Amino acid sequence: MRYQYWNERMETLPREQLFTHQVELLKWAVENALRTPFYKERLKKAGVNTPDDIKSLDDIRRIPFTTKYDLRDGFPYGFVSVPKDDIARLHASSGTTGAPTTIYYTKDDLTRWANFMARSIYATGCNKSDVFQNMITYGLFTGGLGFHAGAEEVGMLVIPSGAGNTARQFRLMRDFGTTVLHATPSFLLHVESKMREEGFSLNELRLRKAFAGAEPYSEDTRRRIEELLHIDVYNSYGLSEMNGPGVAFECQCKNGLHLWEDGYFGEIINLDTLEPAPDGEVGELVITCLCREASPILRYRTRDLSAFYPEPCACGRTHRRLHRITGRTDDMLIINGVNLFPSQIEEVIMSMKEVGNNYLIVVEKEGVLDRLTVKTEVGPDVFWDDARLLNALKEKIRKTLQASISINPRVELHENGSLPVSEGKAKRVIDSRPKDV
Repeated sequence: MRYQYWNERMETLPREQLFTHQVELLKWAVENALRTPFYKERLKKAGVNTPDDIKSLDDIRRIPFTTKYDLRDGFPYGFVSVPKDDIARLHASSGTTGAPTTIYYTKDDLTRWANFMARSIYATGCNKSDVFQNMITYGLFTGGLGFHAGAEEVGMLVIPSGAGNTARQFRLMRDFGTTVLHATPSFLLHVESKMREEGFSLNELRLRKAFAGAEPYSEDTRRRIEELLHIDVYNSYGLSEMNGPGVAFECQCKNGLHLWEDGYFGEIINLDTLEPAPDGEVGELVITCLCREASPILRYRTRDLSAFYPEPCACGRTHRRLHRITGRTDDMLIINGVNLFPSQIEEVIMSMKEVGNNYLIVVEKEGVLDRLTVKTEVGPDVFWDDARLLNALKEKIRKTLQASISINPRVELHENGSLPVSEGKAKRVIDSRPKDV
């Protein structure tokens, strides 16, 4: 396969030269951070008084971790390093569990972000002849405008359709010859079934690729989307604290996400010791933003679980690859003493052809014990009135899940299309247990 590069020199820079470049970028980030109220105090306590205290990449470990709680405590301007007149835009989280985390950008920051997004999109084989339909939420959420700017930088025709209204989405795909989509994986799964309902056919469309992100999903889910829509699906990774999407992205090899190391310094830490984990070992991803002036964030604990691939990528890029995100430390469920991630359940049920595209995990308290129930739709080809077939499928799901997660769940089967669908991030888990238990 012939691979294409947006910035070949930087994407294939030898590792030693990349390290040298990162040291200079880290010094720049520390210099910006020392101008913020939060880091001015935090860094000086750690003995980092000037950028010159950073001599090598190992010195990053002198810098304390930053957490979401720090960002909330610093709301609204505790992490700003430039005059307000120089701020061009802000993005913010919803703040449903406390004060929102707010990130600010200068015009130069926005230009750098758009370039990382263009690099990401181009790495998947897209180009300016593509028509890009952005079916994700715009506004304070970074996903919409981040991908929009990157696609425009590539030169693609951009359709800012936003989330929801599937019938209109299909008309836009057909009328304007959309070739590339961006949506959450759960919404992409929803697209195919709604397409049949609305009377649209894949043969009317020119789709060839999709970018899926904003929520963790399994490799089986990716394969299912690809089979249903006859497209290539690429995994993307980002978070608002690190600009948004474009922190790491799959190339055409689809074997891990390249962390763009000229913009972000990544670490994987052991969850117990908080020390660096060896390559290949799953731990928490910690990222330092090396490409943003207005809101510098150093050693941010993302709570996302991943690992570094030790070997280089066949595409020739030298930037290290992350395993797909397997879950978040705060998403982990503890059920009767057993640790469980929702992605483990998704991996099992999405591998079964008889199962539909939507599911829900419910955790309740029954007496002193936890009770796990997995609700899943059946596939469109399963006869809903065949009780024997449905009972056999239910038992197959139960046994396969029990073997995989060491928990004996209840399994509920639901008619295709009957479980609620979210047009944004899917809500896959309902945990109704008392919070003090």
